[in-house]
Amino acid sequence: MIVAGVLAIAMPLAAAIAVNIFVAWMLMFSGAAHLVFAWYRRHSRGFIWQFLLGILYAFIGAYILINPALGLVSLALAIAAYLLLEGVLEIALAFQLRPTRAWGWLLFDGIVTLVLALMIWRAWPAGSELIIAILVGVSMLFGGISRLMLSLAARHVDSAARA
Repeated sequence: MIVAGVLAIAMPLAAAIAVNIFVAWMLMFSGAAHLVFAWYRRHSRGFIWQFLLGILYAFIGAYILINPALGLVSLALAIAAYLLLEGVLEIALAFQLRPTRAWGWLLFDGIVTLVLALMIWRAWPAGSELIIAILVGVSMLFGGISRLMLSLAARHVDSAARA
């Protein structure tokens, strides 16, 4: 994972396209699952909504596969919107929990999340592939480092237990 994270950061366009294709296929599979579920529930009240949702997922997945550059731009914008909403909600929650201990950490997390959303928004659309690659690359890099450290710690605990 460490190597994959470094490669994703070093080759942002390739990493962004890979993430984009992965998301597109997941949307296609989700659309197919919704359509199958709708078919089996075709005599219930929610059939039409399940069917339309399946069509929507499949259409968006196919569109992203056909137009990967536009998919990257859309994915970066969706990430910015998600982070913006998450940041606002975390800040609101922090102020709601204000009398409790460590509420400041939640406030700090909300502010950092808002700053990330604004950074993505300002770089959008030109920096879309770089945004996605850095987010995925950093996540993979730190995921790999944390697993490496956990395995080293487990090895240390195992050797101490044997002694």
